Amino acid sequence: MQQADVVLYDSLVSDEVVDLCRRDADKVFVGKRRDNHAVPQDGINQLLIDYALQGKRVLRLKGGDPFIFGRGGEELESLKAHNIPFQVVPGITAASACSTYAGIPLTHRDYAQSVKLVTGQLKNRTTDLNYAELIHPNQTVVFYMGLHTLPVLAENLIEHGKPADTPAAVVSRGTTRDQQVLIGTLADIAEKQAEAQLAAPALIIVGEVVKLHENLTWFGDQVLHNHGLVLPDAHATED
Repeated sequence: MQQADVVLYDSLVSDEVVDLCRRDADKVFVGKRRDNHAVPQDGINQLLIDYALQGKRVLRLKGGDPFIFGRGGEELESLKAHNIPFQVVPGITAASACSTYAGIPLTHRDYAQSVKLVTGQLKNRTTDLNYAELIHPNQTVVFYMGLHTLPVLAENLIEHGKPADTPAAVVSRGTTRDQQVLIGTLADIAEKQAEAQLAAPALIIVGEVVKLHENLTWFGDQVLHNHGLVLPDAHATED
């Protein structure tokens, strides 16, 4: 981060992390939100190529892990096609970070022996998922980028055989000071989210491990509440 001449950073990267980069580096925001891409993916690929061919040291700074729904593979394919050398520093993917900060182990000998990480939005912007692979018992399913399709995801899981009372959680802005966790079941989590309006970015965790949240939570409002502090309304959202 201190060696880069140019930093291309995402919306999931906090200001505090960006500030760790070299002070005189050119910082280019290329973040993406649903239906609001500051720079299209093809444009990001081209920027990486252009800056590198200018002889600059380029840092592509992402939140999470670049190889788990981070499009890191697509960007490196573009660099490889132009014989541009690169190296990758792995990150901590959101499923691991957010579940940990929410007190929800993704695996547990009594509840889940496997985990599936799934995107809630495919490249063609549909949710045509293989639900038969997502309904197995003793399995935790984590949906990335699925907040806006939560009703569809829950409905399809139930229709394909997942019990309606399967625990589910929405973790909003996980690991940050604004983290909020919403707990429900497949039957009511979409309705609860419609009322609570927890903000993106958010992860959806489905599985029996969600039951552990109440006992294992250690970060955020619940911890403050245990110390007798006055808390803001859990349903409050930013203006």
